[in-house]
Amino acid sequence: MAVKIKLKRLGKIRAPHYRIVVADSRTRRDGRAIEEIGLYHPVQNPSRIEVDADRVAYWLGVGAQPTEPVLAILKKTGDWQKYKGEPAPAPLLQPEPKADHSGLFEAASKKAGDESQGEAITPKAKKADKKDEADSSESTEA
Repeated sequence: MAVKIKLKRLGKIRAPHYRIVVADSRTRRDGRAIEEIGLYHPVQNPSRIEVDADRVAYWLGVGAQPTEPVLAILKKTGDWQKYKGEPAPAPLLQPEPKADHSGLFEAASKKAGDESQGEAITPKAKKADKKDEADSSESTEA
């Protein structure tokens, strides 16, 4: 029996999340698994990856083959390098939170608050004026 370490898809249509499972290679993608050894949530920012390193090492040691997506995840976490005896990768960098520019916007709106009261910059054109312009342009063309 060939054993694979693969992803089991869960979640809604546009909000997928996966479980990293060990399963028989002949079972379907979301079918019965032998063991669940991790989580992968790609939609979260940053992506959430949790892997039970001891269980991964065990299953790789007894001959389980990871699929390509799982292999990429294991390389990110460093479990694949540990299994192969290679140097560990650089730690994953957490993105810095984006700067909040609402304070700058509020300060700018307070400065301009005396000049404008939330009105439009250009005056609204009346529908009657547009009709008159259209009528005059038709009469000059004829």
